[in-house]
Parts: sequence; C-alpha cells; structure tokens
Amino acid sequence: MQRALAVLNVFARVALIFGLTLLVPIGVSWWLDDGALAAFDEALLGTSVTSGLVILATQRHRRELRANDGILLVVMCWALLPLIATVPLLLGIPGLGFADAYFEAVSGLTATGATALSGLDRLPPSLNLWRAELHWIGGLGIIVLAVAVLPLLGVGGRQLMRAEVPSPIKDASIVPRVAETAKGFWKVYAALTLLCMLAYAGLGMGWLDAVMHAFSTVALGGFSSHDASFAFFDSPALEAVTIGFALISGMSYATHFAALSGRSLRPYLRDGELPFYLGVLGASVLLIAVYVWQAGFYPEFATALRHAAFNTVSVATTLGYASTDYSKWPFFAPLWMLFLCSFVTCAGSTGGGIKMMRAVILYKQVFREITHAMHPNATTFVKLGGTVVPNKIILAVLGFGFLYMASTIFFTLALAASGADIVSAFSAAVACFNNTGPGLGLVGPDSNYGVLNDFQVWICSFAMLLGRLEIFTLLVVLTPAFWRK
Repeated sequence: MQRALAVLNVFARVALIFGLTLLVPIGVSWWLDDGALAAFDEALLGTSVTSGLVILATQRHRRELRANDGILLVVMCWALLPLIATVPLLLGIPGLGFADAYFEAVSGLTATGATALSGLDRLPPSLNLWRAELHWIGGLGIIVLAVAVLPLLGVGGRQLMRAEVPSPIKDASIVPRVAETAKGFWKVYAALTLLCMLAYAGLGMGWLDAVMHAFSTVALGGFSSHDASFAFFDSPALEAVTIGFALISGMSYATHFAALSGRSLRPYLRDGELPFYLGVLGASVLLIAVYVWQAGFYPEFATALRHAAFNTVSVATTLGYASTDYSKWPFFAPLWMLFLCSFVTCAGSTGGGIKMMRAVILYKQVFREITHAMHPNATTFVKLGGTVVPNKIILAVLGFGFLYMASTIFFTLALAASGADIVSAFSAAVACFNNTGPGLGLVGPDSNYGVLNDFQVWICSFAMLLGRLEIFTLLVVLTPAFWRK
C-alpha cells in the first residue's frame, strides 16, 4: 500500500504537468473563438484540482522510486493520462462515446494515429491541435519529459527512463545523468519539430496546419486535421518534406543526440541499425513503385514512385499518413507495407514495432544457428555495429519475438471473434499493436476505426498500449509476482 501511494504521488505530479499542456489549445481556442474553449477550461480545472488533492493526500509518502515503482508509474501514465485527454474530446464533440474518446486519446499519446473520428475538417481547430499535441507529447514519451522536470521536485528518474525508452539494450541508449539526457533528447525533438513546421509553412501549408502536421510527423503519429489525410494537400514538395522528417524520426534519438553533442557524423556511421533501416526502406520503395506501375495502376513511373515512396515510408516508419488510398493497390503492396511497419524503425526512435535492432539480432541468430547446424564445433557470435551482442540480450529478444507473435495472433483472433472480417481483424491488430494507425479493409486509409464496435475499439486500445510499452513493461505489472514484492 505504501508503495502504491508513493507512486500515486508522483503520478499526480506527472498528471499536473500533463494538464498544463492544455494551455496550448486553450490559447488557440480563445484566439480563434472556435467554440471549444469551455471544454478545455473544464478539463484543465478538473485535472488541476484532482491532481492537487491527490498530491496533498499522498505527500507524506514521497520517496525515491525503485525499479518496480518506475515500471508501475510508466504503466499508470500511459493507461490513465488518456483519461485526462478524453475530457476535451467528450465535451467538445457531440455524440462521441467514451470508448471512442479513450481510443482517440490512446492513439494520440501512443503516436499511433488510428482515429475513430470523421468530419475532421469541421472540428474546432483547437481540438485538432490537441489531438496532434498528444502525438508530440507521447512521441518521445511523457515520462522522458517528466524525468527532465521531476528531479527539480525531488523525484529521481533513472528507473522511469529505463522502463520508458524503447530499446532492446536500454542501458546502452542512455547515459548515467538521466535528466541531462532527457533534456538533450527533447532539445533534438523540439528542433526537428520547429524545422518541420517551418518547412511545411514555407511550402504553402497554413500555419496552424503546419504546427499540427509537424507535431504528428516528428512524433511518427499520423493524426491529420483533414479526413483525406495528406491527400488533402496533393503536393509532391510537402510529401518530400514528410518523407525526410519521417526518415529522421525513425532513427534513434540517441544517435541524433550523440551526433549533435559531438558535432560529428560519426555516430551515424557507427550505428549498426542504419544500413538495414535505409536499405530495407529504399529497396521496398523501388519494389512497390515498380510493382504498382507494372500492374497498370499508374501510367507514369514517376507518379508511381511518388506515391510508393510517400506511403511506404509513412507506413513503414509507423507515421500513418496517406497520399492516396493505397488499399486499392494490388494486395501485395499494402500487405508488404504493413509487414514493414512491424520492424523497420530503429530502437530509441519515436516509431513503433519490434524495432530494426531486434529484427537484425533475430536474423543473425537464425544465421548463427544454421552455421552451428553445419559446423557444430564452430564458435560464432552475433554482432551489431561491430559489437558482440551478449547471449542474455539474444534470449530476451527471442522471448520478445515470441510474445510479439502471440500478441498479434491474440488480437487478430479477438477482433475476428467479435465479427470483423479476417483482413480487417489482422490489419487492425498489426496496425494498432505496431502503433502505425491505418490498416486494411474496414480500417483502411479511406476509412477509420469508427466502424468498429465498442468491444473491438477496447481491444485496439489495449493493443496500442501494449505495443507502445513494448509488451514486457505492461505484462510485468499484470503478473501476481509483481504485486507480491
């Protein structure tokens, strides 16, 4: 009980910080007089009062968090902060049910980009901005932001960051001075967002749209302020900017941070994931471009290459924008794109999936086993970026791979059992679990998740949370052993 109260105290502090982010859409709503101001005011007031009361009630239980406390706090933040995020949506969108509102908030904070809303073009601009802001906050992690602030409040943050940073080799992705590292990550993140926003605005996108789409792009989220997604703009230049920033955001922020700190490009050259990341994406873009062109879907190869590049990079990096309804392409193309989203992005990026690092380790371990089968006495090692990967990490990756496949099958079967066709069920499971957004079938890029029933929406919400927390962090909290300690 004492442990729960200590964690609750810190969670209330994080919730209070999170509530302050409502000031951004409040300012926009007041400036534009879009009719949503009351919804945000009530959300901010309710969050501030509730968080303040919880902080006061649990003040005497404050202490330094242990490892298990950090895991519990991370899970609480990702599961409960969406409840705060739902309030403006519920109050500002007539007829929106709680299941869809929570789904939308989870999709925002997990940077998934799956939406249950239609009529986005007619929504108050402040609500669209709030959706995009959720992407930006959740993209690198609300906890990573919190550890840069909480030390000032007397709360340690290393345990939180170890639980939060998405990487199979978590200790290698951060330095001992956690707060400084978190601040460094966020500086890189904010700088990329600003550059992306300026690029969008400079190419003709309205300033508010530029801010929203910059939030979404850098976070690899996918929320748009238009039902047609990026097809609304129909601009090759804007699409090229999106591709560039999606590629950058799909790389490890630890690599970006190291390169900027050392003012050198060597960290990129030493990054063992990057050759696989760029190679797989480049080959896939050319493959899909040639495939849809040869299938006669586009009369000119340049047009095929434009749409193949944008949509392949978008789906593979788990961004989730669409410049065309690619679900109408020959089935192999969207299926391959959906397959890519499960592993292409780098560890420590804002993307979802199992990460390229794990995929490379799995591939090399398979090759290692084949070598052992042919040469039983041979001594071989799995290397990544010239560094030998310890067997302990290989076993952890193998366990993760099994849970990943089992979870995908579970979500697919659950959605299929509740009435979804197999294409929609499988693609929704993959798209939500990998935090990608649009799937195929009923949840394709020309539709949304609003067609699903409440049970299916809750399944997808859980899939997004499980994927964002990379399975283990959430499952650990659900085990009885965790609570016995």
